[in-house]
Amino acid sequence: MTTTLTTSPLAPLLDRLFAQADAATSPALAGISREERERLMHSRTEYLDFYGRLKDLWLPVSRETGTLLYLLARGTGARNIVEFGTSFGISTLHLAAALRDNGGGRLIGSEFEPSKVARAREHLAEGGFADLVEIREGDALTTLAGDLPDTIDLLLLDGAKALYGDILSLMESRLRPGALIVADNADDSPDYLARVRSPAGGYLSVPFSRDVELSMRLG
Repeated sequence: MTTTLTTSPLAPLLDRLFAQADAATSPALAGISREERERLMHSRTEYLDFYGRLKDLWLPVSRETGTLLYLLARGTGARNIVEFGTSFGISTLHLAAALRDNGGGRLIGSEFEPSKVARAREHLAEGGFADLVEIREGDALTTLAGDLPDTIDLLLLDGAKALYGDILSLMESRLRPGALIVADNADDSPDYLARVRSPAGGYLSVPFSRDVELSMRLG
């Protein structure tokens, strides 16, 4: 069975990118108090300003979560994936590798910070996945509002935490029965957790791998 995740060129590329992510700093973040940071993280109106200040930080998924994304997409035979919060493209590379090993497909990502979009595209080209991925630049509430596959197999939520529920609502009618939703740092989105964990919400959901929430659309 082909596994591009653990072979060249992707494996050494991911090692390099994770190292760069670990070394990144943000002077802008140092000037924000913990209380103000928490307020901005949960704001539904100031998220663009907040994440704009964090443009130097990679904010990647962990290595374990990246592997989990590959396993879930590969194991379910995913062909259509949507990602909210591309950043520098580390999670995108894991998902694109699964699409490649599944025989192809389409990954639509969204990232509002232009410098991150440019770098993510460079990383995807270096890994050999540019043909599988479209990164839409701008506010995801707009960029992901249309022109999507009729059915979505996997949704990754890893952008502004206050918007997890809004992005899910945009995708919901297209999520096929059995589609998976992976929400990173889900503990920072209590309203989203309440929704997917509600018996009446149409999902089966479980906390997984630290603060990752793994949910399945029931149909």
